[in-house]
Order: sequence, then structure tokens, then C-alpha cells
Amino acid sequence: MVRMMLLVTPIVLTTFSVLLAAAAGDSPTTQPTTQPSATPPVLQFTMKSLGGQDVSLAQYQGKVLLIVNTASKCGFTPQYAGLERLHEKYADQGLAILGFPSNDFGHQEPGTDDQIGQFCKANYGVKFDMFSKIDVKGPNQCPLYQFLTDQSTDKPFAGEVKWNFEKFLISRDGHIVARFRSPVTPESAPFTTAIEAELAK
Repeated sequence: MVRMMLLVTPIVLTTFSVLLAAAAGDSPTTQPTTQPSATPPVLQFTMKSLGGQDVSLAQYQGKVLLIVNTASKCGFTPQYAGLERLHEKYADQGLAILGFPSNDFGHQEPGTDDQIGQFCKANYGVKFDMFSKIDVKGPNQCPLYQFLTDQSTDKPFAGEVKWNFEKFLISRDGHIVARFRSPVTPESAPFTTAIEAELAK
């Protein structure tokens, strides 16, 4: 009778052991990975602060956002005071107000970023986040406002910004949930009710 011998090399043994471990769900070479939470499209923009620094809007993820186009020489400019009061009242609850100066309407924001910052601080004590001057409409419209106003990305509240101090309310999960035209004051009942509803979620 011919005897057959089975030769098992160390390599075969090692491979067989790894396969057994993998089948048992205990692979020694695989570590669990944690996928980062997806950043909502509205926060996938990098803007410039008044001081010239890049600011990723992703840092506001999980907060309720109020995005406002502002101007220093407008009949609605006193709304800065109301916006600052909202900041003081609700910031600790998760509200972040983002102000974007614009010279698009009646050339009512002619100043430099430095002048705008000084004006806001001296006249209204603004502490909420203010950004570098941008175009909110027209051929040079910044990408953030393209997103906020385009039918394909903001179907319920799409449409060109009509004047200074229009306000977009963004939920904690990054959805545009309300839009208020310029005459709606920051401390009006419909406005604060909408903010408080989002903060409660």
C-alpha cells in the first residue's frame, strides 16, 4: 500500500488560521472604523471672516443658523440691534447668527470689512459672527447665496434676494426651514416663534 503524506508548511498553517479567524468574525488585522457624519450641503462652503480668515461653515453643524445679508446705511440697519439681542438670548441654546454684508442694494454698504466691523461694534455692540462683504445676487453672486436662492437647492424658499436684511433660517440638520423678508424684524412674534421651534428640536 502506498502511503500518502500531507505536508503542511508554516505558511499554510498561518493562512488557515487567518481564514478561521475571519470566518469567526475576529480578524486580528482589521480595526473598526467610524464614518464621520455627513456635512449638510448648506454648510459645505468656506467664507471669509471680517478679519480675512477662512471660515468653514461646517463648524456650525448641529446649530440652528440664521443667515442675514446686512448693510450699514439702510433703513433696516437698526435690525442689527435686534439680531444682537437674539444672539445674546439664544446663543447658549444653539443659535448662530451669520451676518454677510452686501453692497448690492442702493450701494448701502460701501465700507471696507474693517470699517464694517468697527461700525457694527460701535453702534450696535455686535458679537455674533460677521463675514467679509459679498455679492448676494447678480453675476458675482457668491456660491452660498446661489445655494440659498436657487430653485434646485432651495425649492420651498427659492428666489432672488430683494433687499438688505433678508433672513434664512437653517435647522440643526442643515435644512432651510424658513425665509423672512426685510421688513420682518428680528424680535417679531413669527420670527422668534420659528427660531424657538427649531431650537427645541
